[in-house]
Amino acid sequence: MEKAKISAYQLFVLMLLFELGSAILVPLAIDAKQDAWLAILVGWAGGIVFFWVQYRLFHSYPDLVPTEYMQKILGKFLGRILGFMYILFFVYLSSRDLRDFGEMLLTFAYIETPLFIVNGLFVLVIVYALRKGIEVLARTGEIFFIMMYILAFMGFVLIIFSGLIDINNLKPVLEAGILPVLKVGFTETIFFPFGEAIVFSMLLPYLVNPRKAKMTSFFALTLSGINIAIVMIMNISVLGVDLTSRSQFPLLSTVQTIQVAEFLERLDVFFMMAMVIGIFFKASIYLYGAIAGAAVLFKVKKPSNLVYPMGLISLFMSVTIASNYSEHLYEGRYGGLYFIFPTFMVIFPFFLLVISQIKNRKRKTSTEGSK
Repeated sequence: MEKAKISAYQLFVLMLLFELGSAILVPLAIDAKQDAWLAILVGWAGGIVFFWVQYRLFHSYPDLVPTEYMQKILGKFLGRILGFMYILFFVYLSSRDLRDFGEMLLTFAYIETPLFIVNGLFVLVIVYALRKGIEVLARTGEIFFIMMYILAFMGFVLIIFSGLIDINNLKPVLEAGILPVLKVGFTETIFFPFGEAIVFSMLLPYLVNPRKAKMTSFFALTLSGINIAIVMIMNISVLGVDLTSRSQFPLLSTVQTIQVAEFLERLDVFFMMAMVIGIFFKASIYLYGAIAGAAVLFKVKKPSNLVYPMGLISLFMSVTIASNYSEHLYEGRYGGLYFIFPTFMVIFPFFLLVISQIKNRKRKTSTEGSK
């Protein structure tokens, strides 16, 4: 592990920026129609449960990253295999966020620029930040966190003063009952974005005060859930359900409709700044999780040596995982949400927790018996 420490506040900032990341970019939970914001809150509740499992494992092994305690729980052979699978999982998710970033820029401004060039430049920035270590990334997050919320507040105020919000677009609430909301919540938003917080199990051992891990993480997840739900409420109330569902980037469409006093308009750049900040931290944290896990698993003395190869792998995967953006979204929805995410975010963590609890109880019983 890198010899570094981050504060509880820095963990909170990183988690919030991470969760917002690409979640506010896409029409999240739109299958629930005008109740999308409710489906997001359902997913948040499930995400809290998922992260509680990670916290329990961290509580049992506070000084170890997952690729270490997996070997203690399952044995070296199976633990190394599972640890390596998680490293690939984090690199894969980092590449997906890179693809989201590249597609957004190509759609918004750089239509003729190759995707590889756009993503390559972004990876250079990520690699530079990760070479400096998690402490520098956390301090950078503190600065951009303030900027992100200033942009969000300005956008919210401008949307209100533009008179664009139509509350009727959010009615009727629960028109088809609670089942469609629960279905979307438990099959989509519970994994994306809230289940993705599993990567922070790689960062928890760096906390200065481990006792603050649970409350800090739960508070960050709660605030992010509220923020994402508010974004979807704004998108639907401004655009309506149909236009929100058809839009690749509904928040961008919402921002483009802002017009105050016939001179304050075309505020797309504020949207772009917020998106670049969010996706930068999300992709960086995923890549750092892979690097931290690989450094321990393969006994690399200087984790920074892994930054360049990991960055290159993520870059090439971001370009090759799908031939176009529609295929990229389809793969993420049906391959990720229905198979990959449940396996890595639910099945494996719960299995590890159960085995860990059984081993700890046996250890306590044998200790008490020897006394």
